Amino acid sequence: MQEQGHKLTDEQWERIRPLLPPPAQTGRPRADDRKVLNGILYVLRTGCAWE
Repeated sequence: MQEQGHKLTDEQWERIRPLLPPPAQTGRPRADDRKVLNGILYVLRTGCAWE
């Protein structure tokens, strides 16, 4: 079983990163964008329940 199949490669991430807005200057720290996107891709690719 391939466990890493849902994770973005460095090349993919470098192409996506410029499309995301910069972190806000105020408020609580933002979650890591790459980890969040990898989580979304995992749910979409595996069909597991989103809770």
